[in-house]
Amino acid sequence: VVTTTTHKSLRGPRGAMIFYRKGTQSVDKKGIETKYDLQGKIDFSVFPGLQGGPHNHTISALATALKQANTPEFVAYQKQVLANSKALATRLMDIGYNLVSNGTDNHLSLVNLKSSKGIDGARVEFLLEEVNIVINKNTVPGDKSALVPGGMRLGAPALTSRGLTEEDFVTVANLINEGVDLSVAISKAVTGKKVQDFKTYVINGGHKAEIQALEEKVATFMRSFPTVGFEESSMVYKD
Repeated sequence: VVTTTTHKSLRGPRGAMIFYRKGTQSVDKKGIETKYDLQGKIDFSVFPGLQGGPHNHTISALATALKQANTPEFVAYQKQVLANSKALATRLMDIGYNLVSNGTDNHLSLVNLKSSKGIDGARVEFLLEEVNIVINKNTVPGDKSALVPGGMRLGAPALTSRGLTEEDFVTVANLINEGVDLSVAISKAVTGKKVQDFKTYVINGGHKAEIQALEEKVATFMRSFPTVGFEESSMVYKD
């Protein structure tokens, strides 16, 4: 049995798929076949056991995504995702970040912020979102809290879909680094020790000029890479 999400590197709608074996599982000495009995159990567990009311728009969107996955263009996209992910990881390591796996061979990178910069993923996640960079805080070895973990997780698929290549991901790494360094500076300026103290400081205008400058820098860079599925003329908030 294999399970997978459908909305990440597959670029389909939000959801999941379950794969399972069918047919002959084994044949004994008498030639009697034993069939896999997974289909009925899994199908019945999904519906009516756990779900009901099929979302036909999601089903058709997933079918479209799977059809697209069976094309040379999708293969090229996945190869670019891997190349971009490696470029991002390499640049981060070059400028002093410790990656949990000392690099990456897939679409993800897990960065140990605690050992690299002495800051946690919760503060960095919040600050980066303020400048329009979306990352995930993530636990790293030695962490005691998933709410205030010592790392951040970075993925390459979304930006690759917008047309970024390896050189662009070097710029992305530099922008992330600026955000992390700004997070460190803000953390030192905040009196309280809690993450909420950090957030309150930023919300109330702390380091406003530096945050706005980095936000504009990110926006200026990304204007060259149109958002997939939207025409700029139809956007209310173009920045």
